[in-house]
Amino acid sequence: MAANVMLAIHEKKATAVDLYRPLRQYIASAYSERDAATADDDLCAVRDLRAAAVESPSLPDSSSLEQRRAALLAYARALALVEPRFPISPDRAHVHSLSFTWHDAFKTNKKVSLPSVHLEKAAVLFNLGAVYSQIALAADRTTDVGIRTACGAFQSAAGAFAWLRESGVAAKAVAAGATTVDVTPDCAAMLEKLMLAQAQECFFEKVIAGGKPPALCSKVARQVGVFYEEAYAALCAPPLSQHFDRTWVSHVQLKAAQFYADACYRFSLDLHQQEEIAQEIARLKIGMNALADAKKAAKGVAAPLLDSVNKLESNMKTNLDRAMKENNSVYLMRVPEAGTLGALPAASLVKSTSLAEVLDASNERLFSSLVPDGSMKALSKYTEMVDDIIRTQAEKLQQSSEITRVRLKEMDLPDSILSLEGNVSIPADLKEDVEAVQISGGPAGLEAELQQLRDLNRVNQELLVQTEEMLQKEASEDAQFRTQFGSRWTRPQSSTLTKNIQDRLNLFAGNLKKAAASDALIERDVKESYPLMSILDRRPIESALPSISRPIMSLDGNEDAIVGALKQSLRQLESLGAQRAGLEDHLKEMKRKDDILPKLMAGVGAHDDLFRKEIAKYDPICAEIADNIVAQEQLLLQIQEQNAQFAAVFNLDDYKVARERCYKQIAAAVAKYQAIKKNMNDGLNFYVSLQDATGKIQQQCSDFIMTRNIQCREMIEDVQRKLAGFNLSSSSHNTNTPRSSSVPPDQHSPSPPPHAPHAQSSYGAPPGGDPRPVYSQPESRPPYSQPYPTYGAPPQQPPYGAAHPGQYQQHPQQHQPPPGHDYGQPAYPGWRGPYYNGQQPQPQQPGPYPQAPYSAPGAYPPHHQSNYYRPQ
Repeated sequence: MAANVMLAIHEKKATAVDLYRPLRQYIASAYSERDAATADDDLCAVRDLRAAAVESPSLPDSSSLEQRRAALLAYARALALVEPRFPISPDRAHVHSLSFTWHDAFKTNKKVSLPSVHLEKAAVLFNLGAVYSQIALAADRTTDVGIRTACGAFQSAAGAFAWLRESGVAAKAVAAGATTVDVTPDCAAMLEKLMLAQAQECFFEKVIAGGKPPALCSKVARQVGVFYEEAYAALCAPPLSQHFDRTWVSHVQLKAAQFYADACYRFSLDLHQQEEIAQEIARLKIGMNALADAKKAAKGVAAPLLDSVNKLESNMKTNLDRAMKENNSVYLMRVPEAGTLGALPAASLVKSTSLAEVLDASNERLFSSLVPDGSMKALSKYTEMVDDIIRTQAEKLQQSSEITRVRLKEMDLPDSILSLEGNVSIPADLKEDVEAVQISGGPAGLEAELQQLRDLNRVNQELLVQTEEMLQKEASEDAQFRTQFGSRWTRPQSSTLTKNIQDRLNLFAGNLKKAAASDALIERDVKESYPLMSILDRRPIESALPSISRPIMSLDGNEDAIVGALKQSLRQLESLGAQRAGLEDHLKEMKRKDDILPKLMAGVGAHDDLFRKEIAKYDPICAEIADNIVAQEQLLLQIQEQNAQFAAVFNLDDYKVARERCYKQIAAAVAKYQAIKKNMNDGLNFYVSLQDATGKIQQQCSDFIMTRNIQCREMIEDVQRKLAGFNLSSSSHNTNTPRSSSVPPDQHSPSPPPHAPHAQSSYGAPPGGDPRPVYSQPESRPPYSQPYPTYGAPPQQPPYGAAHPGQYQQHPQQHQPPPGHDYGQPAYPGWRGPYYNGQQPQPQQPGPYPQAPYSAPGAYPPHHQSNYYRPQ
């Protein structure tokens, strides 16, 4: 990336001047003492504005720089009102004892003192450009806001120096007498190019940081180099060649070479992508040679700039070695000579910001009493006359250009000529659609997405099966204990508690089955539509379009002559269009330079005579515009005749029909691809949502099973204690009964409990441990994977606030809990309520779980249905 080293301009230093006394004396002598007294406040304001404008802060920061900019703009507007009212110039020294002294900004030991308002205006505009450059340099270009601020400020600085040169202020300052070099038109032009170069460099930093394509980066870098080259050429020519410090010249020279080399480097990256290895080698060599030559001449430049140049040179050398190796071993291309290569393309993204609006003094009220009202009204009238001429002629030019565009489109020009030469094109909107399809993978990439749909369907199926197995295992164990203990096993059956979950799982399974059917429809649609969509894989897409071919048999062999004449006419038409653009710019330039205020202030002759004389200078350009329009109309008639011959010889009607047919085929293929792509996206979204919902259900099942296990242990212990108390009571009532007649123990207590159930296998993986791809599958909870404890073993501390078994040991005579007693806390609120109160479960409202996006009645909300996932 380019170095962050940039240049700012120092302000010119001025000597304090008392404006109040000389200007007041002039008003009193030229007008009257009364007018001088009336203008007293305006004179004080001008004096204060100059004091604020020439006083520069010792340590400028962002806030003080903004204040400096505002002060300079205010004083510049005041000078615009002072100039036509006060003759401050060497040849019209009517304002006595008033002279302005300014030092050169680049050689501070040189200064000039002149009684010239033009010198004052030139110095103020120069300082305005300098302050804008300092604002730009102070911005933090590592942020988006900072880089925009810097770029805008550099363009405003360029606008200030452009205004200094184009408005004639610099030339008038030079004409007033010997002045410093920094305010000459040559220096102003050089500084404008330098500021534009640094503004374009800000854009280059932005496109590099944004990862833009190498071809675009190359164009931006090349324009940076062009601006620096223009500034360097001005620095090397008189009168600037001996005026600037050598470090300035070396900096600009090295910057110009750096960005030319960077443009070559970025251009070579694009060439490498296109496998143009020979041109890549040539461009890299040219850029490296430019860098090497500039480094030899560079003296005193900043170290960061040299580091940036060396890094760029290293990157170019690395790419050059790689390209030469590839060319020598694979491509074997002949490297072209530097002179045979065309110029690198450039793209200018900046321009000098016009300061006409901020320097407009029309709303200022300074010295308004010194200007006759009639003169101001006359000036307004003249301005309206000029605006009317400009508006009328601009409308004629724009209308003529629009007529040309419409007529050429009707004749299918120049597209038919380009097609004959093999340069076919498609409509911009259709091309954008095709590029979007190709970027997303194109028809060839649909198979991978189909496979993803299959994988997601399988993963969701596995999640449902695992959840079902978890519930079935818990229900089986509950049934086993219910058979063993009979009526003493009082807790609700598993099937009663899990009915809602089972219903949801059945709904998910049904939706999953419908989704698989929709996937099959998509897969069939892809297979059946692939011949139609395959045209979208053509790169470039223009290769699929038909082209105009020459006739197989020619009677007179004049095809080339017809084509040549039509091309020549089109070139002439293009030339007329360029001429119209130049005429419109010329009109605007004439209006910008048309300033009759001094003549109105002088009051020489009647206003109407002056207006006629001034308006007459627009007659020649109006005549040129009229001639251009007439010539274009005649040329369009000639092109129409030539195009009719061209269409007849090359059978354009058949070509247009074939082209339109191809356009429609491409559009149909894009529409079909987009429809299929949308259906696939709907399917992917459905599977992801279903997988998330199934994972939540599975987690709820895990919590439910863990709670049921805790309840199971507590109920087993409770039943055992009651049986033990019953046996003890029976023994005390039968103390006289012989032992031989006692009831066998197996008639009063249940048979020993069966072996503890084996540890449950993890439901997070399919049986057999076969690893399969799982998309965000929730982990299985470990509690239900642990084996149940034996009846006599002390249970572990139950979670979720369940009662500790020790409580029952401390109260052996505790009554049997009612059937609806809650053994342990439920895993989530959904398990509490009607099931534990002996009530029948109520239908649960559908939760936030996704249903299949199909149009089966009640299976999916209408707003979730896609255009393809529906029963066929």
